[in-house]
Amino acid sequence: MNEGRTVFAQLLDFLPQYEFDKCVARYHGNFRVRKLPAYEHFLVLAFVQLTWRESLRDIETCLVSFGPKLYHAGIRQPTSRSTLADANEKRDWRIFADFARVLIQQAATLYADEPFRFELQAAAYALDSTTIDLCLSLFPWATFRCAKAAIKLHTLLTLQGNFPTVIIITPGSVHDVNILDQLVWEAGSFYIMDRGYLDFARWHRLHQCGAFFVTRAKQNFRCARRYSRPVDKTTGLRFDQTVVLTGLAVQHDYPAPLRRIGYRDPLTGKSLVFLTNNFTVPALTIAQLFQGRWQIELFFKWLKQHRRIKAFYGTSPNAVHTQIWTAIAVYLLVAILKKRLHLEASLYTILQILSLTLFEKMPLSQALSQLPPPIPPADPQNHQCLPGF
Repeated sequence: MNEGRTVFAQLLDFLPQYEFDKCVARYHGNFRVRKLPAYEHFLVLAFVQLTWRESLRDIETCLVSFGPKLYHAGIRQPTSRSTLADANEKRDWRIFADFARVLIQQAATLYADEPFRFELQAAAYALDSTTIDLCLSLFPWATFRCAKAAIKLHTLLTLQGNFPTVIIITPGSVHDVNILDQLVWEAGSFYIMDRGYLDFARWHRLHQCGAFFVTRAKQNFRCARRYSRPVDKTTGLRFDQTVVLTGLAVQHDYPAPLRRIGYRDPLTGKSLVFLTNNFTVPALTIAQLFQGRWQIELFFKWLKQHRRIKAFYGTSPNAVHTQIWTAIAVYLLVAILKKRLHLEASLYTILQILSLTLFEKMPLSQALSQLPPPIPPADPQNHQCLPGF
């Protein structure tokens, strides 16, 4: 029965407010705050993400227009743009980052039983980064090039559920390979990355942790073959070799043998060579795992198109980090909602419905009950082929 609560208020029931309060207490987020407490600040930013507001003035105008409906969602009164700008500038962004990590843990638990199309008994993660261009005169702290500013989102995406498990935000000048030093490797898990992460010394530390990597070999890769396994060339495989590195420096960095797998895309005819430290998984599965890395590219595309992370409401590092982590938290909130309500529609479709019904007084299940089913892939056979890299 509908008790007069808005869709926005019902959506917030999926948020663990107790965990948010612990994050606030950890960083003293409400110390000497009179106008906009931390949780209300988060609700305003969540409203911004769900309704795709363009600017601080736009946010202020829309909040005023909803009037009394805000109170029932936990927002005591419309927030002025100056108050919101000050909160984005001064309130510690780590509050929102820690809370997003809480939602990541909840999503990981919910999606633990998600069907996994790879024949693996272990977790698989895709590692990559995306660059968000900024104006150098407004964001001088985000160093990238002499006439350009940017930040990078270094992301570790689980392929079981396709949601981020680790996100590290850095200036654009930080090279991708440095992020390998900040990750904690899970023994038995697979980490799929592109050639930008090639560093044999760091890979050997990953190998010593009991984890597995899958990557592409560079054209100047030099090795000595020790053993070749038979392959079924009708599947696109060309060779499956055990190799060791040649050269004193690289042998010192990675003294263990590697597995080198050749694959030819039957659609494009492009030849790809993969490297991994796993010798038990079938060669075709390794090729398909690298295909799964494409999910992180789709995640970045979705995040940039459907969340407000390319135009920022403040220019300080704190304001930028706050907005990005809030966008990620809203993404995870909708993913949790989708799983708990057993919705078949895509996250994009759910967000479109929520943006139009956010302050309607109707049951949340009713608002989302008429969602269309997801569109099936045009050609299911393409799952076995590697899209253009």
